[in-house]
Amino acid sequence: MKAMDPVEIALTQNRLDAITEQMGWVMTRTATSPIFSQSHDFSCFLTNAEGVIVAQADGIPIHTGSGGFVVPAILQDFDDISDGDVFLLNDPYLAGGNHLPDWAVARPIFVEEILVGFACNRAHQADIGGGAAGTYNTNATEIFHEGVRLPALRLVERGKTRHDLWKLLQANTRTPDAMDGDLRAMVGSTRIGSEGVEALVRQIGLTQIDAVFEVILDHADQRQRIAFSELPVGTYHAEEHSDNDCFELRDVVIRVALTIREDGSALIDFTGSDPQIKGFKNSSLANTYSAVLVAIAGFCDPDIPRNGGRFRAIEIIAPIGSIVNARAPAPMTMCTVFCAQDIIHAVWKALAQAQPERACAGWAKNIFGITAGHDERGPYVLYHGAMAAGAGAVHGRDGFNSIGHVVTYGGFVIPDVEVTEQQYPVEFLRQEFRCDTGGPGQWRGGTGVDYEIQIDTPASYSFRGEGLHTPSSYGTQGGLPGAAGDMDILFPDGAIQAAPKYGVSSLDPIDLRAH
Repeated sequence: MKAMDPVEIALTQNRLDAITEQMGWVMTRTATSPIFSQSHDFSCFLTNAEGVIVAQADGIPIHTGSGGFVVPAILQDFDDISDGDVFLLNDPYLAGGNHLPDWAVARPIFVEEILVGFACNRAHQADIGGGAAGTYNTNATEIFHEGVRLPALRLVERGKTRHDLWKLLQANTRTPDAMDGDLRAMVGSTRIGSEGVEALVRQIGLTQIDAVFEVILDHADQRQRIAFSELPVGTYHAEEHSDNDCFELRDVVIRVALTIREDGSALIDFTGSDPQIKGFKNSSLANTYSAVLVAIAGFCDPDIPRNGGRFRAIEIIAPIGSIVNARAPAPMTMCTVFCAQDIIHAVWKALAQAQPERACAGWAKNIFGITAGHDERGPYVLYHGAMAAGAGAVHGRDGFNSIGHVVTYGGFVIPDVEVTEQQYPVEFLRQEFRCDTGGPGQWRGGTGVDYEIQIDTPASYSFRGEGLHTPSSYGTQGGLPGAAGDMDILFPDGAIQAAPKYGVSSLDPIDLRAH
């Protein structure tokens, strides 16, 4: 094929990115659960025929950074892929998943009976069974406590839905009607993605598309190597700490040695990180890869294309049996937030030594959990996303106030309070910015919120208070960390009880108050 100039490369990448954005619009407008229609806890991406990501513009970075594990798992298990098939998977040990609640749907894209790529959607399900409503079983000590495990499955075969498998999935959730609508939205979004890629292939030419994909991957590779080449060659050591293993207070450490090489590549070595823990914050290998990419993408030039070509310049060592690459059957539902945030912070600290002027201060660790129960409308699962904490500052600007986790870079949208009151048996008493709690410095960190909500029915609670009691962010270049969070349970008789960092409880109507 003729050489592509930079304008053609950019236009092709932008068109692929636009296809993923259109997939996201379809998902947002057709999904049933507020976690998708409001909070956008899903991600759309496209791959080539081998499963290498070529576009991942819409969604949450921690989802799409591990997207390159999805299609290879399907290709490994199926050698009879046909037009009209749709595949589903989630298992972090058997199918390259990141954690069980994130289901990935992948649709092969055929043009003139030739496989040219896959349209994919990874989305966090509201409930997939397991030992706690809402998928986050803080008491889990093995993956079997966390919900249904899905190796790569053919959900739709040559255009015909496998209704027996669909019913099996619905039988393993507390919210079957919501799952039905959400899964249909996921499948529909991949059809939109497939149609967009087909149109692009017919315009470019079937014989040219593989080469075009390779050019845009090479472009991202070259851009990332240029970014690394701007850093001093050498090895930079850093670590990040958690103060618990979900069951008891203890120091849990992620250690990284980040080496910038003369050829413009980087080695990220987690040797020396703590062994896997009892609780559900262990990371799958796919999640660790994703967290590393999220960290590097946030530190480097944001204009570098977000496709699989960026990973060519990055080598990762994640020792098996460690918290960043746990052995089965370790639990890991919380890994996409913690320890992913700890991995990101550790990599940022190492990169800051190489280029201090681009240093990123740590984002606060959120403390919001899940309330689940029943009212006259049926079962519900409420994520307390409106309790979000603040982001760290960078050179030139303050940190963002009350924003989705760092693993989402704000892509997780804080839900609308009034809509939440309409959909759930709750009343918001307070949700306002905290004062004077962002980390002080030349540029201050963002602040979290003062939050109080009244839950009107008996319900179960999955507490996830990683940011409770001790400061969970960090300052950089002389800046200081922000304030710690706290959370209380207020009972109708006036009694007040401190909420646990982690735990599952069944409670009568209460007020939940957090700062």
